[in-house]
Amino acid sequence: MSIASLPRPLVVLGLAGILPQAFCLFMALSGGEARWTALAAACCYAALILSFLGGLWWMAGLLGGVKAPWFHLLAVLPSLVGWAMLLPWCVGAPWPGPELVTLGLLILASPLADKALARVMALPPAGWHCGR
Repeated sequence: MSIASLPRPLVVLGLAGILPQAFCLFMALSGGEARWTALAAACCYAALILSFLGGLWWMAGLLGGVKAPWFHLLAVLPSLVGWAMLLPWCVGAPWPGPELVTLGLLILASPLADKALARVMALPPAGWHCGR
């Protein structure tokens, strides 16, 4: 499956998912008071995306009949980690530097989870994960 074979609205909407982080990056680099709001918004969006990925893994496992406990742990961890990365803000701790970096690294590493899933089950349509 290539981008060219996908319906145009899917491509446009998929790419639109990058816009919030691009806007936050622009605002953070602009400096001023908006920088802190941009960092907080970027951290929240990254936590949401990570949680969304975990939900996709959970759904794929349900559809694939996966019963292994490690799978369910893998699928629920993104939501728990995203929540944990937002907690410092709730208690007034210095934030969101390390948490934002952690979320970003986890999102970048998420194709490794896709590959682990592909070893134990058939994933939905081709193109679900890198290297397929």
